[in-house]
Amino acid sequence: MTAPLVSYYRPLKRQRQALAAVLLVGSVIVAPLAAPKAAARSGPEGFADLIEEASPAVVQITATGSAPMRHSMEGSSTPLPDQFGEGPFKEFFERFFHDRAPNGPHGKTDPMPPAKAAGSGFIIDQAGIVVTNNHVIRGADDIQITLKDGRSVAAKIIGTDEKTDLAVLKVESDGPLPVVRWGNSDDTRVGDWVVAVGNPYGLEGTVTAGIVSARGRDLGSGPYDDFIQIDAPINRGNSGGPLFDGSGEVIGVNTAIFSPNGGNVGIGFAIPSNIAAQVVAELREKGVVERGFLGVMIQPVTPEIAETLGLGEARGALVAQVTDQSAAARAGIERGDIVLRFAGQDIQEPRDLSRSVASADVGERKDIDLWRGGKQMTLSVELGRLPNETAAAQTDEAGGRQLAELGITVAPLDDNTRSRFDIEDGANGVVIVGVDEATDAARKGLRPGDVIAVANQRPVSTPADLLDIVDQAKTTERRAVLLLIERTGKSRFVAVRLADV
Repeated sequence: MTAPLVSYYRPLKRQRQALAAVLLVGSVIVAPLAAPKAAARSGPEGFADLIEEASPAVVQITATGSAPMRHSMEGSSTPLPDQFGEGPFKEFFERFFHDRAPNGPHGKTDPMPPAKAAGSGFIIDQAGIVVTNNHVIRGADDIQITLKDGRSVAAKIIGTDEKTDLAVLKVESDGPLPVVRWGNSDDTRVGDWVVAVGNPYGLEGTVTAGIVSARGRDLGSGPYDDFIQIDAPINRGNSGGPLFDGSGEVIGVNTAIFSPNGGNVGIGFAIPSNIAAQVVAELREKGVVERGFLGVMIQPVTPEIAETLGLGEARGALVAQVTDQSAAARAGIERGDIVLRFAGQDIQEPRDLSRSVASADVGERKDIDLWRGGKQMTLSVELGRLPNETAAAQTDEAGGRQLAELGITVAPLDDNTRSRFDIEDGANGVVIVGVDEATDAARKGLRPGDVIAVANQRPVSTPADLLDIVDQAKTTERRAVLLLIERTGKSRFVAVRLADV
């Protein structure tokens, strides 16, 4: 009885995917790079020489785990991965795997077979170092590597990195193994030819070709997203396989596809080699990736936020919260600061800061340029270590104060409102008890129970404080008020446009 292969999938966030899903199978990332204009060139005559030299280093990976799945389909006990318990793939799994259910359509009670996953990988060192995706081997008790010549050998895990979805394995061999070389993904341009090699649907040694469709793609899976988008067809089982450039060097690790139906539609993603090679080197050395940690929750700087803070253009990363006892707290970084530069590099958006900090060494001291109180300043920060766990209706409005300009009704934060909205004791400010659904506040996601702690960089203790700040904003002809919203222990800044009343 064959268990469903369920470890290939990593869905895009729902708001990014509409009816589509991401299958963990394909390629990865690079930062955007403007290419100079050039005359059109004809395509290559073929990739046979490249494949003949490089493909022996591409391996098939089979991972087996004993851990049971938490989701099962209606009417049977066939396990489903968490992300497909609901949504567009639920029907597909129910239809395709129904007859393979451990309890079967006839209600048998056979024990659940081991969960299996299959994917691809590639050898980068004759000592037996294999690179693949973390999701291919996650939770595995046994990992087998099958070489192109048919040999099957056991592999052990050297290290994994959840945040970039990379893993390093080690196999033992009596003789030298075929290897491939890392290339420079920063040199890759949109329109360049690429070749993917892997084992889609268990069909080992499958080769597909295409071009680089885009660079620097953010799939919403984490702060380190920087994928290369390709149109070379990749499918389930391509996960962890190499993406080659025209010279036969690895410029990416195939990781995901974008698909409305579970098959290839010509949109794949790969982790850029310049990211992968750095992560793999650290995994080989330490077994883990140690990332610098600043200790702030950050958000984008919108034009409205930039205007309220007197910043000429919308750029940088806005600090919404500072972790106690963190590197940021020790350096004097405050909530409401905008990070403009870190270690001499411009910060245009939050992920620029996440990547820069993560790539710095723990204990390193770096300069950080901030925008605070209408002027620029520089602080020095000694980075800490990133923790293992990732760290950043209608209501009764009686007794509230309506602020028509903001489209909200607020009330004092007292024992009554704390209990009513389950607000922790440490929160300070005023609580929103009503939101006009036709206003900018509603469009920005404000809701009853949110606490307004700061407005236009001034602490708010009472509804009257907030009213005074709104009046001052109107007097100085500001078009929005910047609110610091606290919700379930997390903070974020929201610029709410003032309505004409």
